[in-house]
Amino acid sequence: MCNNTDINNDDKFTPMHTVTFDDLVGRTFLCPPEENGERLRARVIKKVIDLDKSAQEREDNVQFILKKDKSTAEELITYNQLMEYIQRDSQAQTQGDLLFRFRDITAHQGPLNSSDPHYRGSKYNVLVEWETGETSYEPLSVIANDNPITCAVYGKKHGLLDEPGWKQLKRYTKTSKRLIRAAKQSQIKQTRHSIKYQFGFQVPRDYKEAVELDTKHGNTKWQDAIEMKLLQISSYDTFKDYGKAQWSNGKITNAPPGYQKIRVHLVFAVKHDGRHKARLVADGHLTKEPVETIYFGVVSIRNLHITIFLSELNNLILWGADIGNAYLEALTGEKIFIIAGPKFKELEGHILIMYKALYGLKSSGARWHDRLFDVLTDMGFSPSKADSDIWIKKASDGFCYEYIAVYVDDLAIASKNPEAICQTLKEKYKFKLKGDGPIDFHLGCHYKRDPDGTLVADPRKYVEKMMETYERLFSIKPKKAKPPLPPGDHPELDDSELLDEVGTQQFQTMIGQLQRVITIGRFDVFVATMTLSRFRAAPRKGHLERAKRIYGYLHMFPDGAICFRVGEPDYSSLPEQVHDWSRPVYGNIKELVPTDCPPPLGNFVTLTHFKDANLMHDLVTGRSVTAILHFINGTPIDWYSKRQSTVETATFGSEFVSARTATDQAMEFRHTLRYLGVPIRNQSFLFGDNKSVITNATLPFSILSKHHHLLSYHRVREAVAARWLVFYWKESKTNPADILSKLWDFATAWPMLKILLFWRGEVMDASKDHDHETTSSVGSDTTLTA
Repeated sequence: MCNNTDINNDDKFTPMHTVTFDDLVGRTFLCPPEENGERLRARVIKKVIDLDKSAQEREDNVQFILKKDKSTAEELITYNQLMEYIQRDSQAQTQGDLLFRFRDITAHQGPLNSSDPHYRGSKYNVLVEWETGETSYEPLSVIANDNPITCAVYGKKHGLLDEPGWKQLKRYTKTSKRLIRAAKQSQIKQTRHSIKYQFGFQVPRDYKEAVELDTKHGNTKWQDAIEMKLLQISSYDTFKDYGKAQWSNGKITNAPPGYQKIRVHLVFAVKHDGRHKARLVADGHLTKEPVETIYFGVVSIRNLHITIFLSELNNLILWGADIGNAYLEALTGEKIFIIAGPKFKELEGHILIMYKALYGLKSSGARWHDRLFDVLTDMGFSPSKADSDIWIKKASDGFCYEYIAVYVDDLAIASKNPEAICQTLKEKYKFKLKGDGPIDFHLGCHYKRDPDGTLVADPRKYVEKMMETYERLFSIKPKKAKPPLPPGDHPELDDSELLDEVGTQQFQTMIGQLQRVITIGRFDVFVATMTLSRFRAAPRKGHLERAKRIYGYLHMFPDGAICFRVGEPDYSSLPEQVHDWSRPVYGNIKELVPTDCPPPLGNFVTLTHFKDANLMHDLVTGRSVTAILHFINGTPIDWYSKRQSTVETATFGSEFVSARTATDQAMEFRHTLRYLGVPIRNQSFLFGDNKSVITNATLPFSILSKHHHLLSYHRVREAVAARWLVFYWKESKTNPADILSKLWDFATAWPMLKILLFWRGEVMDASKDHDHETTSSVGSDTTLTA
């Protein structure tokens, strides 16, 4: 019987109305642990209606019969109790699926004899912890046959390899290298053949198992999902029927000339609301490398942010859209065919020539890219030279340009009338659009309006996903912390024990998620993540603890977001830098402006760049860090934090290297905006906190004594001499690039962070309130006040 003592208030749970009572038959969940440590999975086998309460199916009169694995006993459970168990399982499945395979062996029973109540045909039982969270005692003979490596490791650790039943495993432990190699191979084998669960449902591994699961549960959910997918594929004319395959001596005698035979397979999944899904995937690894290119690009997150900024700047309407079954909209260029299997029903055994770019083929992505190119070109859009996945077209009123940013099949449309664009895609080109409407969630960010109407890109949902991943990895929530890493910390000096394979995978998962959340807006953890990421190949326990602390910071401050403020900063109070640069080596130099840019249209923008350096950030290699924060008007658009490629012996050198990098990036920003048809002010503003560097860069006849800095020195000075860049001093404590260059003290950094990432509402009020507990706002132009 499942222990229900921890579910004592049915009224606390809000039921999932999208799931019918019949949908719950066949669903599974984990029961609480038994007294012996086992934790088994229960399966819903039947629905029961309490007719004494009502003849109609309602939440208060529907119950379910359960059966637990390895037990013949049945139990009755209420609807609300069942839904709470399922909800707990679903929350634990951050990645959407759990594999029924070993995580570890944690205990054993034995030696046992046939009269022992725990005897199951083997002298020893082992307590197996599964990836699903279940634990169960299983006969050693059964587990050792399926996974001898895990058993051998456990037996060696506990001195059991000379005992009956364990001796056969001794050969796996002769050398440590052989044991490690065999363990990895065993893990791969388990992954391929393991039972998989998603949101309480067992997921089939192939068509045969899908039919078996439907038969077992008394429904046709998986077969319905397969039929729906094959109907979709058929509606796109994905295959051409070449007739029944003729076989002779194991070979097809009527294969189409010049075509290669491959396989296809089904991939199954369960959505969070219980919907069963199937996808047909081509085994593209079996095909030859196509002659034509298979490369295709996607819009960068930075350029997506620029597109969204321009939408706000010029009062365009911003929509998002997802093109359904995008690859099937394109023709494949590969000559391949398959032999239809049982899932194709009446076409079983037929030769089906691949006509459309089915998912899984090497060239499918490129062919879809070509198809979309033809469609958008036909609609009057042109790919921008700044980013070929940003499409540009003059607006109907001629005031500005309209844009479509493409990320495979996800579109961000900035237009005077995005609805008309979507209607054209659907009606003229027959695209099946999903979620077309005002942009809400796009590439990991929610988009919403502040109380003052300012658009905000909020990555909080991704931060929440990170916290769920943390709980899945460590079975506990991260401990709140500030700042992400303490000032003066040096992970490169950590000499703690190296992590094992599991710990290394945990660390790599965390670093990957941190890098993603930085990309979509949370640059406040950039320098801490950059400092740790170099240890991904061989992390230590201390490094993992530091990564946990960064998660703790995000757990404490989940609300950071990018605010798209389009007002231009006022730099009229800055002293004008008027110098005669005609006599130094640069002469009457001018900025090189591309001649093939579209005519500038729309409102003007001012570019601002903050740069900083941290000397000897890495005490082992002596490398400094370059940090740069780029603004378009009042919006932080891009951020950069990286160790320098050279070792500098003084602050002057590291600061000049960072100034050179900032100059290069500022020039690239100007080119990008010009190719997007944006009118930019004559000068870009660069701010730094080292007066010596600024003096050497802005005075025509300054003298450089350290000649190994010549390249950085002349690169910055030439930009200043061309008068497209002006370089001013800014106090370190108000320089936002300081957040990206060093591990910062919270009290010092918070006034800047609050305005950059956490302020909402009237921005002028931000300086009045430095209490992070009451702050709930994002973005400000005041950060640009020099």
